[in-house]
Amino acid sequence: RGVPAHRLCPPRGAGSSLEPEERSMEPPAVPEEEEEEEEGAVPLSMAPGPVGCQLFGYVGIEAVLDQMKIKTMKTGFEFNIMVVGQSGLGKSTMVNTLFKSKVSRKSSQPGQEERIPKTVQLQSITHVIEEKGVKMKLTVTDTPGFGDQINNENCWDPIIKYINEQYERYLREEILITRKRKIPDTRVHGCVYFVPPTGHWLRPLDLEFMRRLSKIVNVVPVIAKADTLTLEERAEFKQRIQEDLKTHAISVYPQEDFDQDPEDRVLNDRIREKIPFAVVGADQEHQVNGKRVLGRKTKWGIIEVENPAHCEFPLLRDLLIRSHLQDLKDITHNVHYESYRVRRLNESNRLG
Repeated sequence: RGVPAHRLCPPRGAGSSLEPEERSMEPPAVPEEEEEEEEGAVPLSMAPGPVGCQLFGYVGIEAVLDQMKIKTMKTGFEFNIMVVGQSGLGKSTMVNTLFKSKVSRKSSQPGQEERIPKTVQLQSITHVIEEKGVKMKLTVTDTPGFGDQINNENCWDPIIKYINEQYERYLREEILITRKRKIPDTRVHGCVYFVPPTGHWLRPLDLEFMRRLSKIVNVVPVIAKADTLTLEERAEFKQRIQEDLKTHAISVYPQEDFDQDPEDRVLNDRIREKIPFAVVGADQEHQVNGKRVLGRKTKWGIIEVENPAHCEFPLLRDLLIRSHLQDLKDITHNVHYESYRVRRLNESNRLG
């Protein structure tokens, strides 16, 4: 009733009839293929579209990368690194070699090289490094007397306290009602732990430090002064260290749990096979085949720091600066700092 007559008749065409169509109470038959698709399938109108969409002309989306680059070059960025190890393992020299400049506390105070106190008191120094217009505010934190005492019980406490203090400082700035547009970032993004080149197993002090610190900061272990070991001794020592880390469930950077992209996992797996890096530091140049290279001069020749056949310093530099610098900062913010923030807020709620 109230429906036009032409709606009651099927459209004319091949096989159509002028007589009214007899309707059945049974639902129309559905092909088997459609039945299989309907079970648990999303209706066609609600199905998600393709990830990318082909453009008919140039829009300029790629200019976002140029905008980000220009902004970064103007404002710069921060990177905070901590070096931990016994005295005499070449921590200051290694930092100078990494950034090819005098950035360590030892070299920044002329005439006071031998007066650095060998205590567990942490010392930080900040420099602004510029390369091709990009500015980086680098903060190096040194622990000159870690593990040098007769009784090294709880010698990691000052380091843990310092790292948590930087998290607390960032948290207090973040929860302010009127906070700064850019919060100064003093959080430690990476901790390079220097293992003495003994050629044996890891010491209990090394295991306990990395076990505690790997939960709150990115720890990168390295074998210091690797030129004191032969290639066979170095390979055996690295294998023993990897076994110790696996046995004691110590997760050093890059952590397997944070590998999300398949390509990143492949790259990080290659890095994990090389950890700990056997490194040699040197901040003096020498003449080799008509070229100036960084290296250490010995009686039998020159150890080239940036030669992969001599040591694994290039792998450490690529990890900390060229390939994983931003990832170190992201994990520090999204994982380690987030864990600290949740713990502190839960404590405040309980007290409240």
